[in-house]
Amino acid sequence: MRKYIWVTLLVTAAVVLSVAAAGCGGGKKKSASGGGGGGKIQVCVLLPDTTSSVRYELFDRPYLASAFKAANITYSISNALGDPQKQRSQGDQCLTNGAKVVMVDALDSGTGASIENSAAAKGAKSIDYDRLVLNGKASYYVSYDNVVVGKTMGDGLVAALKANGKYSQKPVVSELNGGITDNNATLFKQGYDSVLKPLYANGTFVKAKSGDQWTDWNADKALTIFEQMLAKNNNKIDASIAANDNLAGAVVSALQNHKLQAIPLTGQDATPQGVQNILAGWQSGTVYKSVKKEAAAAAQAAISIIKGKAVTTNGKVSGTPSILLTPVWITKANYKLLFTDGFVKKSQVCVGSFAKFCK
Repeated sequence: MRKYIWVTLLVTAAVVLSVAAAGCGGGKKKSASGGGGGGKIQVCVLLPDTTSSVRYELFDRPYLASAFKAANITYSISNALGDPQKQRSQGDQCLTNGAKVVMVDALDSGTGASIENSAAAKGAKSIDYDRLVLNGKASYYVSYDNVVVGKTMGDGLVAALKANGKYSQKPVVSELNGGITDNNATLFKQGYDSVLKPLYANGTFVKAKSGDQWTDWNADKALTIFEQMLAKNNNKIDASIAANDNLAGAVVSALQNHKLQAIPLTGQDATPQGVQNILAGWQSGTVYKSVKKEAAAAAQAAISIIKGKAVTTNGKVSGTPSILLTPVWITKANYKLLFTDGFVKKSQVCVGSFAKFCK
């Protein structure tokens, strides 16, 4: 598990460095990926980190860059690398460089609100991207319906328990939640709890002892937590919610460390590791949120603001006009959709010991 995480981080770092070397921008001016450069920009994108998910550098950055270039919009894309103060500084640099739209995927709501307050003071518009900023000043929110994302995981877990015959045997269920300061993680939990809480209440499911914990989206922390859960429940955990594929990978590692059998297990983000675990029978499914569609919707909103056009929304979240997309539950039955959409490559999944599962 740790080897996979370090390889992922090294690959991601290489992507960051290569993009930084090339620069990224659109229209007539370009600004460095490190957060501003000296050129004037119209749109600024603030990404959170490289550890909670590999998506930000592998998918969000190139998709957003491509959309802005196609629209002849000048822009910068920065990654805070998990540092709230750095994200605030990157936001300040964007405003100094003239950004009229700030797209914020905030590390936490406090950081996001600070950035959006500064943007409003300078007459710039903000877009909450992927994560809603509580008490912020965003004009729009673009994301998947995160309660639906969580409900999709809950439904997937129930389906897997019915499939393996444990649903009617009072299965012991644990929950590994994401980051406690991440509003998305709260919404995911709201979604899967809407499925699981009634089943706990009527005695169909039993919640594991110490079986509902937050992980800060950290796979190593999740591994330790799940090891402790196993110890407190005498190795009898029959199913688990894991709020994304990295956390699911931690559960798989713990089960394998104890030479235990696979259990119904959820995930999210449709990562190569998650798909491999699904094919090998260690993970039941993963929530696929097409980053390409999300990035396209957010970029179009920013472009419309710059060009003075109306932004089309389909709902409101906490009073913020929103563009909400619908996720897909990926299992062995439909995993090839990820290849068709170009989200992951077959060569990333069907390699080594996993190649036999793709035939």
